[in-house]
Amino acid sequence: MYEHVRKVAIDLVGPTNFRVVPPMMGAEDFSFYSEVVPAGFFYIGIRNETLGSIHTGHSPYFMMDEDVLPIGAAAHATIAERYLNEHR
Repeated sequence: MYEHVRKVAIDLVGPTNFRVVPPMMGAEDFSFYSEVVPAGFFYIGIRNETLGSIHTGHSPYFMMDEDVLPIGAAAHATIAERYLNEHR
């Protein structure tokens, strides 16, 4: 699934805008979902210092650059669409 998500992301945003996030320790239930269905955990970059979007999602100061929402929606839709087309 990682390779699938990577290919879709690079097609959508280009290779210079795709980054691998170093492993981190977190508290996340997502792994339980991925035991049942193929899954990939990815981030949509929302940092925009000009707008003040510099805090992580669990910060009380979190705010996002809403201009990235169409990119996130396109990523999710394309990941699903291509997966379904490739794994019928």
